Amino acid sequence: MRVLITGISGFIGSHLAEYLTQALPNVEIFGLVRPRACVSALKKFGDRLRLLEADVRDQGSMLKIMNEVRPDRIFHLAGQSAIEASFRTPNETFTTNALGTVHLLEALLEIQINPVVIIASSAEAYGLAYADELPLKETAPFRPLSPFGVSKAAQDLLGFQYYKTYGLKVIRARIFNTLGPRQPLHYQASSLARQIAEIEKKKREPVLKVGNLENKKDYTDIRDLVRALWLVSEKSQPGEVFNLGSGQAWSGNEILKLMLGMTRAKLVLENDDKKSQLPEPPILLADISRLVRLTGWKPQISLKQSILDLINFWREMA
Repeated sequence: MRVLITGISGFIGSHLAEYLTQALPNVEIFGLVRPRACVSALKKFGDRLRLLEADVRDQGSMLKIMNEVRPDRIFHLAGQSAIEASFRTPNETFTTNALGTVHLLEALLEIQINPVVIIASSAEAYGLAYADELPLKETAPFRPLSPFGVSKAAQDLLGFQYYKTYGLKVIRARIFNTLGPRQPLHYQASSLARQIAEIEKKKREPVLKVGNLENKKDYTDIRDLVRALWLVSEKSQPGEVFNLGSGQAWSGNEILKLMLGMTRAKLVLENDDKKSQLPEPPILLADISRLVRLTGWKPQISLKQSILDLINFWREMA
């Protein structure tokens, strides 16, 4: 089987590659990276992984890659994933996430291949959820509150449309929040973890800058998430959609409390006004019953362990 992972140098992509190399030795893995992308996290995979340069925003390069690889399965993970940045660059966010998906799907039509395509949608497409809608089922309406959320809603709907119109084997995975080593700094938990690690090493003043800590999010360890992605690709039928989360939600205050219990550093909290002012969903909580019924998947790594591993990652980097 030939598996293509777009955005393989990213948080989810690199962990998915790690999972596949360890659990599925007979799978051929191809990874799509943008030119000049940092691929240091992928060097350990050696000959198991073949990297290819292309930009999802460029139709021609996507067509070339699809024709060269002719994959049996695609995990479409490439995209602009920073919610805060999406307010500054909504055009780039929409172009990368939505138009990039069009380019991928159009390339498949052009060369007439029909692999299974897992599109990494996002819980941010749900956006504003009301109390009587929780936990969120896959049938919940989209009310995105950020340009990122809008772009992921469009990407999600494009996947469904190409399935219905052209019969492409698209499966949509609506990913809720993730935690774990190598998480980018635009995620609140990772930013807090790095600050703590640098304060411990005396590389910054003992002031922890925090944003909005009231909102509740559904967190899953990244290593559990990639296992769920693979199971969905194995067991799902084209056209289906699944929430990928833990089925539990924690506030930023609860995450911070766990982190503070993992350090001996004396910290002063300081509000980051810029981050606090951005609109965010008050709560994103997944109903994962459809995923569990199909795959039997359950989270194996606790929230506390995920946070500890994230802090230890930044301790090693500090």
